[in-house]
Amino acid sequence: MVIVCALRTPITRARKGGLKDTTADDLVATVLRACLRETNVDANDIGDVVVGSVLGDSSQRANECRIGMFLAGFPVKVPVRTVNRQCSSGLQACADVASAIKAGYYEVGIAAGVETMSKNPMKWDGGFNPKAASVTNAQNCLIPMGVTSENVAAKWHISRETQDAFAAESHRRAAKARKSGKFKSQIVPVVTKIIDKDTKEEKEIVVTEDDGIREGVTMENLAKLKPVFKKGGSTTAGNASQVSDGAGVVLMCKRSYAKKNGLKIMGKWKSFTAVGCPPEIMGIGPAVAIPDACERAGVKVSDVNLFELNEAFASQASYCVNYLKLNKDIVNVNGGAIALGHPLGATGARCMATLLHEMHSRDASCKLGVVSMCIGSGMGAAAVVERE
Repeated sequence: MVIVCALRTPITRARKGGLKDTTADDLVATVLRACLRETNVDANDIGDVVVGSVLGDSSQRANECRIGMFLAGFPVKVPVRTVNRQCSSGLQACADVASAIKAGYYEVGIAAGVETMSKNPMKWDGGFNPKAASVTNAQNCLIPMGVTSENVAAKWHISRETQDAFAAESHRRAAKARKSGKFKSQIVPVVTKIIDKDTKEEKEIVVTEDDGIREGVTMENLAKLKPVFKKGGSTTAGNASQVSDGAGVVLMCKRSYAKKNGLKIMGKWKSFTAVGCPPEIMGIGPAVAIPDACERAGVKVSDVNLFELNEAFASQASYCVNYLKLNKDIVNVNGGAIALGHPLGATGARCMATLLHEMHSRDASCKLGVVSMCIGSGMGAAAVVERE
């Protein structure tokens, strides 16, 4: 199966950015509408819409996605469902659609991801099963993500300086990409409203750019920030991913459908994997998943031309780059989640859009790309795509 469209909204800061008052169904509607407009695909042909999302109440979010479809003008016959594999949910949605197409369930499907962290903050509802305390791995699933970052940094001696340097470079690359217009082809503007927190006045706006990118970030700036998760630790608000709002979409279909309908093929879906790792060091997930995904695709890690490696934390991203001996010049070439933000369920789709658009901006030798991320509770996911 092939990918014929990959788009995203701007990624904005939760509770502060341009999408803070935008609902999940409006974000879903925006990317779905743009996807059909970009491709001229008949919505009646869509076999399913699968939306990755993490924080929204499961039944409510599923209903919001159905509402978003109707707001985008989809016919009643097209179904929708949500999927939650935490930070990889948007990529898992792609994998689910790819699998369904391969199985022959339908010819064309849409994978998407959405997160409104302004409206659905990260929290644990309900209590904990006391039995978890008797099984180490179960208990470790409850470790806060920031503490797992500290665990990775301590275990592999990843210094505060290394993490801050990684973060500064993420902002530098993202700022350069934004300034040069690199993101314009992948971003769908969002017409929305913003509410003044003091006056409650509503104002209509159009959000066109990522607003978490900070120009001129230096290691000296970042060194002033205090550790957040551990006294004497090294993980700060500056070298961790930003809490964000946003959505992404990927349209996938059979090659025969693309040819019949004159659709430009962006890439071929080659493989996907999700694998487990120790929960207390969940950030190492990509280091386990990427080699597995490459093996399934019949390629070597060294064959890959570009990587979109989600920067949950600079500690774990640095570890994965070092462990896999990746060339830093081909990893997150336009910055990553530290600069752009990490709207959990949308990140996989966002990364796929960023990867494919960047691959097509390069010469024909840029053939293989990988999207990968760590997953809370101890997992990693990765997908390999081939440019066409």
